[in-house]
Amino acid sequence: MSRQHVVVLGGTGFVGRHLVPRVLRDGHRVTVVTRGLTADTRAALSREASVREGDVHDAAFLANVFEDADAVVNLTGILNEKGDRGDGFERVFVGVTETVIAAMKASGTKRLLEMSALNAGHGESHYLQSRGRAEAKVRGSGLEWTIFRPSVIAGPGDGLFCRFDKLLGAAPVLPVARGHARFQPVWVEDVAEAYARALTDAGSIGQVYELVGPDVLTLAEIVRLTAQARGRHRTVLALSERLGRWQAEIGEHLPGKPISRDNWRALALDSTSQDNGLPKLGITPTRVTDRLREILRLDGAPDA
Repeated sequence: MSRQHVVVLGGTGFVGRHLVPRVLRDGHRVTVVTRGLTADTRAALSREASVREGDVHDAAFLANVFEDADAVVNLTGILNEKGDRGDGFERVFVGVTETVIAAMKASGTKRLLEMSALNAGHGESHYLQSRGRAEAKVRGSGLEWTIFRPSVIAGPGDGLFCRFDKLLGAAPVLPVARGHARFQPVWVEDVAEAYARALTDAGSIGQVYELVGPDVLTLAEIVRLTAQARGRHRTVLALSERLGRWQAEIGEHLPGKPISRDNWRALALDSTSQDNGLPKLGITPTRVTDRLREILRLDGAPDA
């Protein structure tokens, strides 16, 4: 396997912190692009990775970073935007992707691995619609692209189990909007492995891989499993459509947006797939429910 120079955008994020060391283990050289490096993000990065600080919306800056790159991995993303107009998602997903493509063409870099999401381009969610438009830019770029569409990604510090764990710690009853929505949580290390394998697999060029775990869980089941893992006795209250919409309206204005209007719209679509890309890349999907103690960083003591 030849050594490559891989540039990662979003390398200090949740997936990036797992992907960078995985790619380094294969002997590749890795450069992480970030807007600003804090002590915490530097500590989370492998010392073997190089870091370039700059504006990911600046095509000239990116073209300079890509100058001797063999591949670019675009993990740039946000879960919520300020307001509810869609322009925040558009700037991050579509805008950054357009800039990356322009910079790759200017530098002569051909290989692009793009993060997307299940249901990209479907439904009424600004998040999903922007993901779909970003995918269209990649498909029409003329580059040697691969697109990954994971369901919700699970792992220590994630935005799923860990997010609900914090909420469950604050209240004996947790009302859940659209608790019937279904997911196939995918283990973060499996996602990192998929990227690492695609980097050296020419057969992955021009492919879209949907990445899901083996278990289909409703949102309400995910919340209950999170409570049970800590030994907590909590009531999970599935809200009606009307009350769930009100919850999203209120959550839109709370710090951190525990639920937003756009989350509500996205939950109208099940995040599941019958065409799992992990086995296609030779990866056996990890059962996330077997990793709950690791995800929640439990020390073995029950928390009532």
